[in-house]
Amino acid sequence: MKKADRWWIALAAILLSGCSGGRQETPFVRSVYVTHPVALGGEMTRTYSGIVRAAHEVSLGFKTAGQIARIHVVEGDYVRRGQLLAELDDADYRLAVEALQIQYDQMRDEVERTRQLFEQRSVSVNDFEKASAGLRQLGIQLQANRNKLDYTKLYAPTDGYVQTVNFSPAEMVDAGTALFTLLDVSRMEVEVDIPAVEYLRRDRFTGFACRAAGVADEIPLRLSGLPPKADGNQLYHLTLAFAAQPDRQLTAGMNVEVRITESDTTRRQGFALPFGTVFLEGGTPSVWVLGADSTVRRRAVVLDNTDAEGRAVVREGLDGRETIVRAGVSALKVGEKVRVVAAPSRTNVGGLL
Repeated sequence: MKKADRWWIALAAILLSGCSGGRQETPFVRSVYVTHPVALGGEMTRTYSGIVRAAHEVSLGFKTAGQIARIHVVEGDYVRRGQLLAELDDADYRLAVEALQIQYDQMRDEVERTRQLFEQRSVSVNDFEKASAGLRQLGIQLQANRNKLDYTKLYAPTDGYVQTVNFSPAEMVDAGTALFTLLDVSRMEVEVDIPAVEYLRRDRFTGFACRAAGVADEIPLRLSGLPPKADGNQLYHLTLAFAAQPDRQLTAGMNVEVRITESDTTRRQGFALPFGTVFLEGGTPSVWVLGADSTVRRRAVVLDNTDAEGRAVVREGLDGRETIVRAGVSALKVGEKVRVVAAPSRTNVGGLL
């Protein structure tokens, strides 16, 4: 072979080698959704969406009529029990009290003189009793007018939020007319709709709690009401009260996550897994366990029927610390490298993206 021919062959080999390297493809990595074994024991929990409601709305108004002099709050204000909310013009009520006080003082002096004359037998028993009765009657009128004077100030009967303010200063109001609507936060409740299957387990409820955005700690609740009547969607209306004074960050209308704890009458030992995690390999129930190197390994398990939620109960083969591939298990192979995603695609029936 000539030297020039050998040079061309070597050059072609180098070029072919370079082209082959440029076409090298990145290995396909399958995306999977994973879950963890749930230990079965004496209790189980379920989570539902709920909403905070004001259990009691208070309409507040003056006990007496008059012209509004001052309003000390605006809509949305948080008020404490006993806080002054508004005042009426009390000038006429003060004058009425002062006039009756003068009459009462005069009558009291007159009764004292009559008593002395009665002791001296200068007046009859009837005259003395009439004077005493007149003093008592005037005292009642004086107290009634003092009460009316006190009624010109409106105080918050409980802690809460001012939801509405219906009047402005200088307006006239009648006795009993609602000036404010107050949301009583000391009596807020959580409302949640539960399905019929949960309602049928109501005798097994052992505890309630909720979580809300912006509130760090879980908030304990207690059962307030569960009427035995479903709505048109076959949901039952569960009402839960706060076990203690609720956090001020909780307001009426806020969404919360409600956790219901109930006793597990099955008392099975083992772990629960979604049914989609289990597959048969040579007739043996198995699951895919995700390793620290992001590869999957097949793990044979022993099943024990299902639990109350329809999950597969694994009696042997797991210790509870595993990460299990949840869906698309039939497409995997031993040792295959996968990528974990946060949630399954809604459009992907198999659970693999």
